[in-house]
Amino acid sequence: MDKAEKLEAYYKKESPFKEGLKRIRQILNETELKEDWKWSFPCYTVNEKNVIGVGSFKNHFGIWFFQGSFLKDKEGILRNAQEGKTKALRSLHYESPSDIDPSIIRAYVLEAIANSHAGKEIKPTRAKKVTAIPEELKHAFKNDKVLGNAFKELTPGKQREYATHIGGAKQEATRLRRLEKCIPMIMSGKGLNDKYKNC
Repeated sequence: MDKAEKLEAYYKKESPFKEGLKRIRQILNETELKEDWKWSFPCYTVNEKNVIGVGSFKNHFGIWFFQGSFLKDKEGILRNAQEGKTKALRSLHYESPSDIDPSIIRAYVLEAIANSHAGKEIKPTRAKKVTAIPEELKHAFKNDKVLGNAFKELTPGKQREYATHIGGAKQEATRLRRLEKCIPMIMSGKGLNDKYKNC
């Protein structure tokens, strides 16, 4: 199925929330938002930027705003999925189609569109992963500078694979055996799991 067919199938699917989803779709399609299909849900964009998602769940249905933290929320109805963790995303939940007030949804949607045009955006930040090098590997680098340089040339992901594999053994003897087996692969610039990547 192409995106258009997936969207139609989603909105036509029988559920207690079918009528509510249909009303929300109608409101969204009366704006400049472009309808799309992402992450197995209807998604609405402006200039290819995600603005709104629509979803139906076990006990509710509703709308989420990708940059909802910028909304004024005059009605005090926006939800934060994880207080203190979710920075930008906010949502409106409904348990029944009769809960929908089109004028409120429209106001929130138009504000979200205006915010998108204004470039208001919180970009997700990912904490940089620090690779903890096991003592056995550190010791090997001190004794063999070429090995140390070869390790530095590896991608951070490959470095983590080796560090976790070697340092993950409980006994020192096992850690040393693993190190011995890994040295030729490190020297050749290969990752620990490279042999499985094309399987």
